[in-house]
Amino acid sequence: MGNNVIIGIVIAIIIVAILAFLVSYVMKKKNQDRLDVLEKRKEELFDLPVIEEVDDVKKMHLVGQSQNTFREWSQKWNDISTSSFAELESQIFEVENLNESFRFLKGKKAVEEAEATMNQMEKEVAEIRDGLKELRETEERNSLAVQQALDVYEELKATIREEEQQYGPALPELQKQVKTIENEFTQFVTLNTSGDPVEAREVLDKAEKHTYEVDALMKKIPPLFEDLNTTFPAQVEEIQETYDRLIKEEYVFPEENLVGDIETINRRIERSLINIEKTEVETVEFENRETANLIDALYDILEREMEAQAFVAKNQATIEQYIKHATKNNRQLLIELDHTAQSYTLNHNEIGRVRGFQTEVEEIERQNEQIKPQLQQHEVPYSEVRTFYKKVFKVLEDIENQQVEISDSLHELRKGEKEAQEKIDTFEFKLRSLKRFVEKQRLPGLPNDYLEFFFVATERIEELSTVLNKIRVNMDEVERLVALCEEDLELLDKKTHDLVDAAALTEQMLQYANRYRHTHEEVKEAIEKSYYLFNKEYHYQEALDEIGTALERTEPGAFKRIEDFYFNHPDLV
Repeated sequence: MGNNVIIGIVIAIIIVAILAFLVSYVMKKKNQDRLDVLEKRKEELFDLPVIEEVDDVKKMHLVGQSQNTFREWSQKWNDISTSSFAELESQIFEVENLNESFRFLKGKKAVEEAEATMNQMEKEVAEIRDGLKELRETEERNSLAVQQALDVYEELKATIREEEQQYGPALPELQKQVKTIENEFTQFVTLNTSGDPVEAREVLDKAEKHTYEVDALMKKIPPLFEDLNTTFPAQVEEIQETYDRLIKEEYVFPEENLVGDIETINRRIERSLINIEKTEVETVEFENRETANLIDALYDILEREMEAQAFVAKNQATIEQYIKHATKNNRQLLIELDHTAQSYTLNHNEIGRVRGFQTEVEEIERQNEQIKPQLQQHEVPYSEVRTFYKKVFKVLEDIENQQVEISDSLHELRKGEKEAQEKIDTFEFKLRSLKRFVEKQRLPGLPNDYLEFFFVATERIEELSTVLNKIRVNMDEVERLVALCEEDLELLDKKTHDLVDAAALTEQMLQYANRYRHTHEEVKEAIEKSYYLFNKEYHYQEALDEIGTALERTEPGAFKRIEDFYFNHPDLV
C-alpha cells in the first residue's frame, strides 16, 4: 500500500513537470515569435528611405512657413531615429533576457510594450513621409502651374503687341491689366524662388485668375469692336444712301422719323465705343444686340417698300383687268339666272348673292380709282397699296369661285330635271313589274296594308311627275320626291317578296301538315285557322306563323327544313 502511494506521487510529479515544461515551451515560443515579427518590422522601418526624402526636400531651400514645416518633420525624424530607436532596442533586449530566464509573463508584457513603441514609431514615420511628400508636391505643382500661367500670359502679351488694332479703344485698359498680371507673376516667382511655395501659391492663384479673365476679355472684344467700328457704320451708311435714293424716287414711308432712327443708331454706336474702352464687355454685348435689331428693322422697312413698289408696278394693270373680268362674269351670270328663273325655282338666293358680288366689285373699283391718282402723285406708301392689292386679289378670287359654283349649280338644275324624268319611267316600270309578279302568284287576295302602301308609292310617283311638269320646276322638291320614291319602291319590293314568300311557304306547310290532321288535334285546328287567315283575310304571314308553330311542336325541325328547301330550290316549288 505504501509503495503504490509513492509510485503515484512520483508519477504525478513527473506529469506536473512535463506540463510545466510544455507550458514554458509554448509561452517562450509565443514570445519568441512575436519578438521575431518585431525584429522584422524594425528592420523594415530602418530600411525606409526617410533620410533620402529629407535630403531631397532640404535641397529645395525652403523658407518661411514651408521651411518651418520642414524643420518640424526633420526634427521629428531625428527624435525617432535616435531616442525612439534606442528605446525600442532596449525593449527588445529586455524581452530576450526575460524569455531566456524563463520569466515568460514579464516577457509577454515587455513584448506588448515593445510592440506599442513600434506602432507609434511606424505611425510617426508615416506622418513624416506624408508631410515631406506634400511639401515636395506643392513645390512641383507651383512650378508646373506657374509655367502654364506664364505661357498664357506670354501669349496675351504677344497678341496685344501684334494685333493691337483689333482692340480699338480698349487697348490701353487691356495693356494696363496685362501689366498688373506681370507684376503678380514677378511677385510669385520671387516667393517661389526664395523657397516659400505656400505663400507663392496664393499669389499664383491671383495671377492665374487675372490672366484668364483678361484672356476672356481679349477673345470677346475684337468681334464687338469689329461691329462698332466696321459692320454697323457700313450698314448705317448703306441704309442712309438707300433711304436718300428712295426719297429722290419719291417713295413715301409710313414711318414718321427714319432719319431720327438713323441718328439714334449712330449715338448708340458712340456710347458703346466708350463702354468698350472701359472693357465693360457684358454691357457692350447687350447694346450691340439692340443696335443690330434696330439696324435690321430699318433694313426691313426699306426692303418692304422696294418689294412693294415692284409688286405694285407688276400688278397695277392686272388688278384693273381682274375687276373688269369679275364685272363681266357677274353680268353674264345675272342674265343666265334670269333665263333659268323662268323655268326653275331658285331656292338658294342666287340672284341676291350675285347682286351682292356686283356691289363688292363696284366698291373695289371705287377704291382702286381713288388710289390711282395717289400713286401717280406719290402720296401713298407702296406697302399700303400692296396690302390693298393682295386683299383685292383674295376677294375677287373668292367671288369668282362663288360665281363658278352658282353657274355650275344652274347647269345641274337642267341635268337633274332630265335625270328625274328618266327615273319616273324607271319607277313606273318597277311598279308594273311588281304588280305582274303578284298577279302571277294567283293569290286569293291582298292585305289592306300592302294595298295601301302600293297606292302611296303610286301617288308619290304621280306627285313627282306633276312637280316636273310645272312651268317653274322646284328642283329641291324634285330631289326630295325622287329620294322618297326610291325609298318607297325599295320597301315595296321587300314587302311584295315577303308577302309572296309567306303565302308560298304557308301552302307548303299546309300540305306537309295534312299527314298529322287525323292524329293530332292541335295540328288539325291550326290547319283550319291557317286556311281561314289565308283565304278569307289574306294575312299570309299570320297564317304561316299559325301552321308553322303547330307543325314545329309536332315535328321539331320540320319548319326549318321546309323553309330551307323553299329558298334553296325556288324553281321546284
